[in-house]
Amino acid sequence: MKLIALIPTRWGSTRFPGKALVPILGKPMIEHVYRRAQAIAGIDDVLVATDSAEIQRTVLGFGGRVVMTADNHISGSDRLAEAAEILGLADEDIILNIQGDQPAFDPEQAALAAGPLQADPALEMATLALPLTSHEDINNPNHVKVVFNRDYEALYFSRAPIPWPRDGEEEYYKHIGIYAYRSGFLRRFVTLPEGRLERIERLEQLRALENGARIKVVIAAGLSPEVDVPADVQAAEDALRLADN
Repeated sequence: MKLIALIPTRWGSTRFPGKALVPILGKPMIEHVYRRAQAIAGIDDVLVATDSAEIQRTVLGFGGRVVMTADNHISGSDRLAEAAEILGLADEDIILNIQGDQPAFDPEQAALAAGPLQADPALEMATLALPLTSHEDINNPNHVKVVFNRDYEALYFSRAPIPWPRDGEEEYYKHIGIYAYRSGFLRRFVTLPEGRLERIERLEQLRALENGARIKVVIAAGLSPEVDVPADVQAAEDALRLADN
């Protein structure tokens, strides 16, 4: 059972085209993500999955590994499923989906997502969550909330503030988009039709729940800034300086 970190990366970001190559402290952002992925405990391999020849050249230039995928994927999961097929990964291998726009992510947190699959061969998927206390964030539909059972298996993901505190008691968890998949499950997952709840919320992970998959939720200790627009670069640089000190 191998542990493979795959970083889905495309050129055509709507809000920030080519952001994977934006300089962060003098290096392209994708290089920071790649190096931190290499530091994940127990990792067997790290590859960037992309459709961009320019991103491929950059990754190869700093000594990284790349798998080229089609240019018509609508999600990172689709891109990683193709990469898993190209690489010939075994069904039981674990794929860590590392976001390419988080150059200061904590390798220890990413390893936490893989832990449940390493401990339970029957588990197909796991992800991270973080306690959420800010009322602004709780009510922000861009911050996805997750509720889970006593075994920390996801019950539902929503853009709405769930659960609803009828009697004033509040407890919220923000979903963090670092996933661990069983390779065989990921390849099956992308063949499933879009789910009704997935279509309503525009949350891909709901497709897994709608089809009976178990998603283990691991509580993380912190969150790294994402680079969605050029104005986010400064926060990413500040986080990297802090992480490296």
